[in-house]
Amino acid sequence: MPEEKAVAPKALGEFAPKLVELTDKVLFGDVWERPGLSPRDRSLITVTTLAALYRTEQLGFHLRKALENGLTQEELVEAITHLAFYAGWPNAMTAITQLKDIAEESAKVG
Repeated sequence: MPEEKAVAPKALGEFAPKLVELTDKVLFGDVWERPGLSPRDRSLITVTTLAALYRTEQLGFHLRKALENGLTQEELVEAITHLAFYAGWPNAMTAITQLKDIAEESAKVG
């Protein structure tokens, strides 16, 4: 396994240490590192799944991770637009709003 880095919020470590350990070691330390899919592909799958299932609390983190993993803003917009017809308009509008906020935030910093 590659060098471990904490992904789960530190604030949760004291409250739910085992969940944080599993998130960091198993999910991001093992599952995300498997060779069958690239990090970019895993991000695309994760973002679209979270948007489709309306899991908005985790979506922002994974949109940022998708950009870090090589997906472009345009590709994410296209994926979210596409899933609107399969997962529902409200889900897509919520996801696209989060992506827009992240893009605007990045533009201010960058």
